[in-house]
Amino acid sequence: MRKILGYILTPAIVFLYFFTLVVFQPLQWFTYKVFGYSAHKKTVDILNLCLVSIFYLVGNTVRFTNKQNLPVGRPIIFLANHQSMLDIPPLIWFLRKYHAKFISKIELTRGIPSISFNLKYGGAANIDRKDPRQSIMEIAKLGTNMKEKNWSTVIFPEGTRSKDGTMKPFLSAGVATILKKCLNALLVPIAIKDSWKAIRYGYYPLNTFTPMYVEVLEPIEPEKRPADELVKEAEERIRAVVEA
Repeated sequence: MRKILGYILTPAIVFLYFFTLVVFQPLQWFTYKVFGYSAHKKTVDILNLCLVSIFYLVGNTVRFTNKQNLPVGRPIIFLANHQSMLDIPPLIWFLRKYHAKFISKIELTRGIPSISFNLKYGGAANIDRKDPRQSIMEIAKLGTNMKEKNWSTVIFPEGTRSKDGTMKPFLSAGVATILKKCLNALLVPIAIKDSWKAIRYGYYPLNTFTPMYVEVLEPIEPEKRPADELVKEAEERIRAVVEA
């Protein structure tokens, strides 16, 4: 029954999703060009609230839990497992007060309404995976911005999405590069559970009435420890929640 409902409702969801992206494209341009970063960021926050809300129309929900007293005004590296593209709008919305930026493929900076504009002008690190030097420089630039502007970043250390929820080993290179530029960044693991179930049949049909869970876990102070050791600790904490 849930799959049948997915066949019926998915076309409407896809239409609303892309309609929202098209509507917010000129809004982003206007707020960025006329009012600057802060207004543009608020526009992006509202965009992602709308994108999260759209998926509620098929009965899917997001339960975001944050019992941690995270500092505002200090750079944070959020490390999360990655199960689907549906992970991103909730993270942008619920972490909005931390000015969280993403590391994305440079290909995404072209041709996608709203998303491409935000990646180009919103402070993301847009990396060319075929060019290691460019990738390192982009991530280092993000680290510098984090230090100077008290931004945060969300990193998916698995490097790619897990299509069945099974976590892959975490890679530490991105975190290491950021920490070289932003020594006082706090590391915060985030466990994402069951978002893959919403697209278990692919993007058509979307699964329906599927809860997604996002939990912010206890922060990790770097204390000049090696990046691979810090990332391993974050991975273990996340794995304990996701695989429970």
